[in-house]
Amino acid sequence: MAGMTWTITPEPYDSPAAAALWRAYYTEVSDRWYLLHEGHRTDPDELEREVAAGTGAELAPPTGQLLIGRYDGEPAGSAGVRLLAPDTAELTRVFVYEGMRGQGGAALLVAAAEEAARTLGAGHLILDTRSDLVEARALYARLGYRETEPHNDDQYAEHWFRKDLSAPGAVT
Repeated sequence: MAGMTWTITPEPYDSPAAAALWRAYYTEVSDRWYLLHEGHRTDPDELEREVAAGTGAELAPPTGQLLIGRYDGEPAGSAGVRLLAPDTAELTRVFVYEGMRGQGGAALLVAAAEEAARTLGAGHLILDTRSDLVEARALYARLGYRETEPHNDDQYAEHWFRKDLSAPGAVT
């Protein structure tokens, strides 16, 4: 549709838009895991506990940043970065509402997150994801992330990626 555009801006991790996106993100990835492995959706009480536990406080300045993508003015996606070490940032919470996918928002969110990571001083960005999140793995590969050895022991991490942010051609 003509005129429909993405705008991506930093957002407080506890804003209403950020909270709604986090709930939707967590619900989707949790339900996918439980449906795949146990044949049912997430227990509602567990879902509430995990959503509440994932405050996103680590995605706040000066060592982190949450970005919200709005499509035609409506909150539609998110991406976050946080410094793990002076030169290393983690990409997290990359999510676009299901009905808004396929409009280019995820790539724009990741690009904005890479720029935020550079601003925080990171020379490279790492992330982890699961085997069943095939769309995410395809997105990261397309955007220049390469699969690496594990960099953490998160129980849900099955694939690890890394991207050099200071590669030739990168805007610094």
